[in-house]
Amino acid sequence: MARKPPAHPSLDPFDRAILRILQADNKTPQRAIAESVHLSTAAVQRRVAALEAAGVIARNVAVVDPEAVAMSITAIVEVYLRDERSATVDAAKAAFRKTPEVQQCYYVTGGTSFVLIVVTRDMRSYETFTRKVFEENDSVNNYRTLVVIDRVKTDTQILIED
Repeated sequence: MARKPPAHPSLDPFDRAILRILQADNKTPQRAIAESVHLSTAAVQRRVAALEAAGVIARNVAVVDPEAVAMSITAIVEVYLRDERSATVDAAKAAFRKTPEVQQCYYVTGGTSFVLIVVTRDMRSYETFTRKVFEENDSVNNYRTLVVIDRVKTDTQILIED
């Protein structure tokens, strides 16, 4: 029986070192990365392009401080669907993906259907969001909101072991 190839290429120590640097600061010049990992700039450029093409580097983005753009409410929301049929779950996934206030969405186990990270301007905006996304949605049985008091740690870095 033939085995499926891995979803992503295996990463060697150079790739891992490059990824650690890029996760900390994606604007690090390739020549500085090259010096740090002891490769040529051209080799780093080829490796970064290959990591992007393989989907290991999924996106290059700027991480914006919500407070700096007057988005003062962060909420963690547990969403409970009426049922877990494929059509219901798929419709919920699609709805959450297209909702700009939903920063993160996780389909989870343990009795809760989804856990969302939601960012809004203020409580009034959050109320409007909940009415539109949860209360007017027949697929949602109920939801529970945990309002964040302090964003102690928010990070996008993934631990990349040696």
